[in-house]
Amino acid sequence: MRTLPLDDPGVADHRSPGRFLWWLAKGQWHTLLLGMLFGIIWMSTQAVLPAVIGKAIDEGVAARDRDQLLFWAAVMFGIGLVQAASGIIRHRFAVTNWLTAAYRTVQLVGRQVARLGGTLPRKVSTGEVVAIGNSDISNLGQVMDVTARFAGAIVSFFLVSVILLQTSVTLGLVVLIGVPALMLLIGPLLSPLQRRSAAQRELMGELSNTASDIVGGLRVLRGVGGESVFLDRYRRESQKTRQAGVQVARLQSVLDALQVLLPGTFVVLVVWLGARYAVRGQISPGELVAFYGYAAFLMIPLRTATEYANKFIRGRVSAKRVCHVLALEPDIEAVPDPVPSPPTGGEMYDVRTGLAITPGRITAIVSEQPDESAHLADRLGLQAPEPDDDVRLGEVPLTRLEPDEVRRRIVVSDTGSALFSGRLADRLNVLGRPDDEVLRALHTASAEDVLDALEGGLDGQVAERGRSFSGGQRQRLVLARALLVDPEILVLVEPTSAVDAHTESRIAARLRGHREGRTTVFTTSSPLMLDAVDEVAFLDGGRVVATGTHRELLETSARYRSTVTRESEADNEGAVAR
Repeated sequence: MRTLPLDDPGVADHRSPGRFLWWLAKGQWHTLLLGMLFGIIWMSTQAVLPAVIGKAIDEGVAARDRDQLLFWAAVMFGIGLVQAASGIIRHRFAVTNWLTAAYRTVQLVGRQVARLGGTLPRKVSTGEVVAIGNSDISNLGQVMDVTARFAGAIVSFFLVSVILLQTSVTLGLVVLIGVPALMLLIGPLLSPLQRRSAAQRELMGELSNTASDIVGGLRVLRGVGGESVFLDRYRRESQKTRQAGVQVARLQSVLDALQVLLPGTFVVLVVWLGARYAVRGQISPGELVAFYGYAAFLMIPLRTATEYANKFIRGRVSAKRVCHVLALEPDIEAVPDPVPSPPTGGEMYDVRTGLAITPGRITAIVSEQPDESAHLADRLGLQAPEPDDDVRLGEVPLTRLEPDEVRRRIVVSDTGSALFSGRLADRLNVLGRPDDEVLRALHTASAEDVLDALEGGLDGQVAERGRSFSGGQRQRLVLARALLVDPEILVLVEPTSAVDAHTESRIAARLRGHREGRTTVFTTSSPLMLDAVDEVAFLDGGRVVATGTHRELLETSARYRSTVTRESEADNEGAVAR
């Protein structure tokens, strides 16, 4: 048996849903083949059992031969043991195949999510990724699960046909022709079922995305009284999803009914023919009992075949969604011929805006349009949707360096950064720094009160997305996490926008000592933060129009003074209102 999760799930063939399912099957071919082998043994033992019962009746009961009766009873007992043992082993391999397919898919999607990084939210919704983990992996696993029984169904069907042909050519032909004919009668339902399942899957992804949005913004919704609006929206979307599910269920119910009706009708036909042959004396009583047993058994492979078709359709729908995610490409591609990374301590320069960042100093970017400075911050870290050659480290454009090297040297922490659930220390200390460095980062971020309030301190549990913390607490913890990474260049987007003035003042005073000798850039319009930096770059119309200290720019640039003063007055008005 395999150890899961796998060390390496491999590189998936995601050119089409069929190719992806085939790739999954090839990746677990040994357990799949063993499952099919024991599935064949398991169903074949059931297929030959009616013949053994017929022999016991004819040669033991009818002939009143005790030895023959004991012999065939012993054969039946042996077949029963083989059937039980093969059934247990088949089930174990079926579960293994289900889990292997599910785990490989989760690992593939997880690796792709990590590869895409910030590209992912721009190209696919959160709900779509969540739905893969909620339902798609189950559908893919079920395809691998039912394959073992499907192989047994095919082999046992031909085995019964051969036995019947040897006894009665007519009955053998009825089975050989009748079973495929029954499958053809069910076939027209499969295509509509696939379309309806695909539509339901689409709606499930949208509903998961809506639920994720509501949970993520619950605090804000309560603040503005918007819970009822989003609740109504969720109700409408859930009703659409329910109706789509009902459409699938209606067709599925017809398919399930036919799975009982058609094989049942077929059983009646085979028994009726067998009874007529028995009345005419063409077959013995034991063979009649055997025919009934064959007819009853044939319901199993028939239902298994339709079950396989049903699950294969659902698996293709799910595989299509997985292939869509796996086919996404990051905005930042690997550089085919990267240049050597420039030495540490070089100047960073943006040709487009004229921003020059002196190494080892703290630089603040101010703009009347916060989105403008935030976009510049993304460009400095190669995080923008459309990277360009304008941002340079030393004399080298960032786009000429390996993306992993850029990520190592330059870290961007923006306002959308979230906290994952789990132990606080693990969520902050992603690189395994000593505990004293963790406490130092929390001190710089003025987050000791958060640590004291959390039960267990660093061992305390963080709720999903850090929702148990206030906005200001989350912002300070995110800042501490960024400081613990301790990159050569740290870019912070509005790092103190959600904290009060006293806390902001402490962070501004402590940040310089914590980042001494390393380059720090942040966007802000807070006078408290600006007064503590080495240099301020004022961005206007996409260009840096003024540089200097905060106090110098207040005296020399009326536009700058207007920008930062308006922010200060707004804060003061808010404080008075509170």
